[in-house]
Amino acid sequence: MAQQVSQDTIVYTLTIEDALVDKTGKNIKAITVNGSIPGPTLRFKEGGYAVIYVKNEMDVETSVHWHGLILPNFFDGVPYLTTPPIKPGDTQKYEFPLKQSGTYWYHSHTMLQEQSGVYGSFVIEPIEQTLEYDHDLVLLLSDWTTEKPENVLRNLKRGNEWYNIKKGTATPLNKVINRGGFGAQMNFWKQRMEGADIADIYYSAFLTNGEKSVDYPEFKPGEKIRLRIINGSASTQFWLTFGGENPVLVSSDGLDVEPVAREKTFIAIAETYDFIVEIPENGKLEIKGTAQDGSGTTSAFLGNGEVMAAPNIAIPDKIGMMMKMAKMDMKMGAPAMKANPNDEKPLEMKEKWGMQMEGDSEMKGRNHSKMDSHGPDSNMNSMDTLTKREDHTTMDHSMAEGKMQNKGVGMDVAEGEMPGMDMFAEYNYDYLKAKEKTNFNAEKPVNDVLLNLTGNMWRYIWSMNGVPLSEADKIKVEAGKVTRITLNNLTMMHHPMHLHGHFFRVINANGEYSPLKHTVNVPPMQQVVIEFDGTETGDWFFHCHVLYHMMGGMARVFSYDTPRDPRLKPFSLKTLTQEGNHLFNWGTATVASNSTSLNLVSSNIRNQVNLDAEVGYNQNMELEFSYERYIYDYFRLFVGVNSENKVSKDWSELSTTAVAGIRFLTPYMFNLDVRMDSKLRPEFRISREIMVFPRTSIFGNYEYQMDFGWANDLPELKNGLPSNYEGETTWSAGVNYILSRNLSITGSYDNRFGGGGGLIMRF
Repeated sequence: MAQQVSQDTIVYTLTIEDALVDKTGKNIKAITVNGSIPGPTLRFKEGGYAVIYVKNEMDVETSVHWHGLILPNFFDGVPYLTTPPIKPGDTQKYEFPLKQSGTYWYHSHTMLQEQSGVYGSFVIEPIEQTLEYDHDLVLLLSDWTTEKPENVLRNLKRGNEWYNIKKGTATPLNKVINRGGFGAQMNFWKQRMEGADIADIYYSAFLTNGEKSVDYPEFKPGEKIRLRIINGSASTQFWLTFGGENPVLVSSDGLDVEPVAREKTFIAIAETYDFIVEIPENGKLEIKGTAQDGSGTTSAFLGNGEVMAAPNIAIPDKIGMMMKMAKMDMKMGAPAMKANPNDEKPLEMKEKWGMQMEGDSEMKGRNHSKMDSHGPDSNMNSMDTLTKREDHTTMDHSMAEGKMQNKGVGMDVAEGEMPGMDMFAEYNYDYLKAKEKTNFNAEKPVNDVLLNLTGNMWRYIWSMNGVPLSEADKIKVEAGKVTRITLNNLTMMHHPMHLHGHFFRVINANGEYSPLKHTVNVPPMQQVVIEFDGTETGDWFFHCHVLYHMMGGMARVFSYDTPRDPRLKPFSLKTLTQEGNHLFNWGTATVASNSTSLNLVSSNIRNQVNLDAEVGYNQNMELEFSYERYIYDYFRLFVGVNSENKVSKDWSELSTTAVAGIRFLTPYMFNLDVRMDSKLRPEFRISREIMVFPRTSIFGNYEYQMDFGWANDLPELKNGLPSNYEGETTWSAGVNYILSRNLSITGSYDNRFGGGGGLIMRF
């Protein structure tokens, strides 16, 4: 509850604690703010002063980030970077002047707590009201899982297809072939991708203000309502549709824009949009948020009477997307991890697009006539200049005439467009036009930063320029210069990118009137250019706001290279940068009528430890322990110890050897293992699994080991192969049927053990 201390100071206290919460008919352990999910709406007045006490009643650390607010670096709320974490039992005070107005929100920036419920809305009323409406209403959209978020991320890391199966968005081979898309599927496999992807996770529900559906019957016919819509999801983007007349969009990310009527609007994670709607006579308006992959909806209803339903959004055609991409020969599956993380070259894009990599101070190979319309020669990050600006430059004619405009969301580049721009053309910001000019003084120096958004769905690692946060240096921001960031999305996923403590220009078809935002969505295979003036101090976080992408490594620290606040001395920055690099552990046990096997894995970005055991009921046994080092995404070196009794079939005659070799995920997604053991026996292993029907996959494994008898018969090599040469072939094939996230039925034939069937248990 708010407490008025003086005329311009408002005080809130937020208490964060564990609780059992039921959103879908099942009580789960979650985290509440002041006893609810979402937390309370915090309301302030522009020009006032905010004092917020945050109490941590949990047994783990927590934090709160004030998303979109321009505030002192120390209170931004990113633990170990700008603000100390809130220890169990502690209370932390945040205080800052309110330099802006608009719709914003707050959320935890500690591990995966945001997914568990630590989020709420933050509204700042303007000093001078410029919009006409009778009431305002916050609609905070979110996603809800009954799983522990840590288990969600672990499931993504192990590459389980369960979430797509559960949502009905899987694209098994039979569906692809029925659509005539086998060639497209081969193209995806060649690039080590199973298929087109839209969203990673299955959610039990999508919520508006904490409920699947909410009613607001108190609004009367003829009243105008300002809807402050916030996407506070962990990993869900929404399409917004409205019943009745098209709503008027009046604000984006807290800042007013030129009003525009919108039939539907895509709201990326962490964005906010304000709309004005009018309650109809004898009608109830529906405002619907549809998950981007069509896996669910959430609605709010305003008024009374017959429901004026919001239009439905068509479910995306993933197989059609695959076929179109293959037809255009689009290259996907950008690396998420480089062999040399210190070499942050922007992959192939530097040569292809004539761009500079991060840190380059000059532009080479670019057409300056199309690029040198910077923004105001003033403090981009001060709200004083967000309300009043002067135009210090004349827009280049090529931009003014619309030649340098969005193709989708991105802008033309000097020598061409990224392939397939039109495929995602509906995800654009051209409808957003600032109410005043936002361009910079043309005389201001520019520091260009190129960030390719890269990822590896196979291991669920996300990065920029092929380098995850744990291996990246800070990106330097030079005070007094415009920092222009070119974001090239080389993945199949949308990435809503958020820069803390700043507003940036999103260059679009409106040129000088390009909008200011704090979060920008970068659609698959597209390019977005943003720019801001370097007027702050300290370090600021920049990251994808898909929570699991951020935790997978898609983040950077932008640094003004100013002294670190001495209050942060006890708190190592590595605690933050290494969040996505801790070990994930999982295992699989197969109990069948012909054999039993166990596989245990512990893995982080570069390192992996495996324990594999297999026992056939004919007393054939193999046990292997190995350590792998990932050189880059798909290639790793390994060493280990192998113990087996393949030849003798006698448990008392185990042969134990050291092994070393390479493991490689090949194009077309075959797992290859080439090794040599301490008896100088080379061995070749290859395996593959393919989902052919919904829930049903087939698999095959092949191994061939050569034994030349070199230890005892080296002289015989002079006359060719030794007399006791042996080569042993092992193979198996079978079918799996997925029952649930943790359980499958399996049937197989193995040339050592014969045929059998049983259960696969994942844990």
